[in-house]
Amino acid sequence: MKKPLLLALSLTFAIPVLAQNHAPNPYRAVPDVWGELPEGRTWGSTSAVYPAADGNIWVAERCGENTCVGHDDLDPILLFDVDGNLLRSFGAGMFEWPHGIHVDPDGNLWVTDARGGERRGHQVHKFTPEGELMMSLGQAGVAGDGPDTFDQPSDVLVAPNGDIFVADGHGTGGNNRIVKFTSGGDFIMEWGSTGAENGEFRDPHALAMDSRGRLFVGDRKNNRLQIFDQDGNHLDTWTQFGRPSGLFIDANDVLYSADSESSTGGGIPNAGWVRGIRVGSVVDGLVTSFIPDPDWHVYVRGTTGAEGVAADAFGNVYGAEVGPRMLRKYVRVR
Repeated sequence: MKKPLLLALSLTFAIPVLAQNHAPNPYRAVPDVWGELPEGRTWGSTSAVYPAADGNIWVAERCGENTCVGHDDLDPILLFDVDGNLLRSFGAGMFEWPHGIHVDPDGNLWVTDARGGERRGHQVHKFTPEGELMMSLGQAGVAGDGPDTFDQPSDVLVAPNGDIFVADGHGTGGNNRIVKFTSGGDFIMEWGSTGAENGEFRDPHALAMDSRGRLFVGDRKNNRLQIFDQDGNHLDTWTQFGRPSGLFIDANDVLYSADSESSTGGGIPNAGWVRGIRVGSVVDGLVTSFIPDPDWHVYVRGTTGAEGVAADAFGNVYGAEVGPRMLRKYVRVR
């Protein structure tokens, strides 16, 4: 009786030969772009979305384009209610390329700036919900790999005890590390380097934490998730959630993984996998639902579908899309 169980577990965590493309889709996309912007403004590339504790939705978009450079009059950080009405915005003139977003246990908002220019970028910013800047990690406009510098930080996460984790590095040529700080911003440790072994990364693009305190890292260009304890010890590697650009774990330990770069073509990154949002449990690692990218059948070298992903308390899913430049909402229908 033990052998079939072991076989089933080995298949669950298999390498991408067994592409998880056919789980049921219990979601319906809300027609058109979700989230009403001020008159005269259009959506830019959007990779950052996260729910507030009161059910509203935080989004960071790139000022109507794929950069906020030259658009210092536009607020890239937006707060919407559940119906898509804009409640608040801020952050004009502060960002080059807003990329990752997180709401900490106290309701404060954290946003990464994954490019750098003169006097800004390569930083992680902490705001009050009203938009007051509380803290910045990294040096404005300075790329580096030290304890107080970043090079294109992709995402940020705050643990229940206040410790801060930053996924530092966008693309394979970045720092490819995870950096840990105290709640006050003091450096504690780092781990990771460029590679494909356990504990190594090629584009650590997203972070999430489950109820057990395990840190999930979307190791995008290695086509996998890596799971660590909060001291950087490697616990597991999962490939069944695709090529993860975005991660989110809800209060019920349901994992949402946004795959915006896989392709069904041969000789292409993660060939055989369809782009979309895979949903499953962090308890057993099983993929239970799959929301296909509406444009998955069109091969492009760039990104399509959701790159950032989040879910609200009602189980609705939000996909932040870089290539299509929009925020898409999926409503659970069964």
